[in-house]
Amino acid sequence: MAKELSEMSLEELWKLFPISLIAHNDKWNTYYDEIEVFLASILSACPLERVSHIGSTAISGIWAKDIVDVLVEVSGDSKIENTASVIEKNGFIRMSTEAGRISFNRGYTKDGFADRVYHVHLRYAGDNDELYFRDYLNEHFHTAREYEAIKLRLWKEFEHNRDAYTNAKTEFIRKWTAEAKRVYAGRYS
Repeated sequence: MAKELSEMSLEELWKLFPISLIAHNDKWNTYYDEIEVFLASILSACPLERVSHIGSTAISGIWAKDIVDVLVEVSGDSKIENTASVIEKNGFIRMSTEAGRISFNRGYTKDGFADRVYHVHLRYAGDNDELYFRDYLNEHFHTAREYEAIKLRLWKEFEHNRDAYTNAKTEFIRKWTAEAKRVYAGRYS
């Protein structure tokens, strides 16, 4: 019998859930639409400010992990743990907690990925740099292609080390997020 996810080491989890990129697929927009409706429903009594599709699946035409990332922003005067509790009670697994940021996933099983996989990032309103990065890459296809090339290059090198994969992309993301925030100043304030 397979171990439960909570019993696995980080290395075991990375092996069970390797980084794998696929060509852009329009199904990601459909999956996002479905999870957005679900989240709006379960969080109807919570102080939602915005729910957004983020990450590479939200960028047109580039390869990405087959995982839909969702940013849930709540009002700054709310208790984020109350919203987190509702998310957890509705089938999401808490992956990390830090000041003002809680991450969840759905679609990870002890046998590997499910058909639909989601990462939900719960934050206070305004902690949304990913929106700027997404918009910039969608409007600057050459930059999106550069990002895709970096991801494709890093894929096999860090297939079983998500932290290293993410860290290796950080400089590029920071550079273009800063540019996006300059270009789109105030867009998401």
